Amino acid sequence: MDIKQLHYFCTIVQEGQITRAAKKLHMAQPPLSQQLKLLEQELGVKLFDRNGRTLDLTESGKVLYKRAKRILSQVSETMVEVKETDEGIKGVLSIGASKSCFAYLPDRIRKFREKYPQVTFQLREGDTSYIGELLKNREIELAITRLPLEMSDISMIRFPIEPYVLVIPDTWQDQIKNKFSIKMIDIKDFPLLLLHRINGKGQFELVVNECRNHGFEPNVVLECPDVSMLLQLVSAGVGATIVPKSTLLSHQSNNTLTIELEDASIMSESAIIWLKDRYLSKSAHRLIESFPKVTG
Repeated sequence: MDIKQLHYFCTIVQEGQITRAAKKLHMAQPPLSQQLKLLEQELGVKLFDRNGRTLDLTESGKVLYKRAKRILSQVSETMVEVKETDEGIKGVLSIGASKSCFAYLPDRIRKFREKYPQVTFQLREGDTSYIGELLKNREIELAITRLPLEMSDISMIRFPIEPYVLVIPDTWQDQIKNKFSIKMIDIKDFPLLLLHRINGKGQFELVVNECRNHGFEPNVVLECPDVSMLLQLVSAGVGATIVPKSTLLSHQSNNTLTIELEDASIMSESAIIWLKDRYLSKSAHRLIESFPKVTG
């Protein structure tokens, strides 16, 4: 078993068919089928169940795929590390960002490109759980995301904590009597549209618990992992939402008003994170250094 065979195997898994995998690898199908056969013979196990033209991983195949992806990532990281020994800062920097945290990135990327013009970026977005998976699978080097994150093998630099704010349709202006701030109890009858991660706990639970701490059960009429969709729904008059204040810096929303929550105790935390056990490129280190560390 060698690196090339593992690369072939992972490509077959990702494409689901030998024909498509061969096309992606720019090789003929018979040699690729032969390499898969040799790999199965060497390991003494069946890696795929054939379902017509589609290939489904066996349990042994799933184990090999998980290990093979990590091995190939480590080989790639090793090549980057060796190349960077005598080179300047260049290459591709892959970053993940939760939509509600995107405000932290644009200005830094602009300044970074001015200083290191040979670096290009690949940007992936999603909710916190998805961004965590991308990081775990080594598809990105760094991530900007909301906390908490249920991962133990990461390093991070935390950003300053920030308050949550209420965002309402501007047609509700008379309903709140043109106030710029409001108490939690005064929103108990508002139809709420809340951010909710696809997996794991996060802002949804924080907001719901805060409402309960003020003596009422929130009237949640919609849950969604995408903050831009929530703000569009608020703009359309469907209901109100409660989001971290910095979210509004990168998500302009017409026909809405932002109201401070006078007595809310919840605060939002976010951070730039990376895996502890992987090699980070020089460009990743430079971007990390551009974020001030929170002390105290």
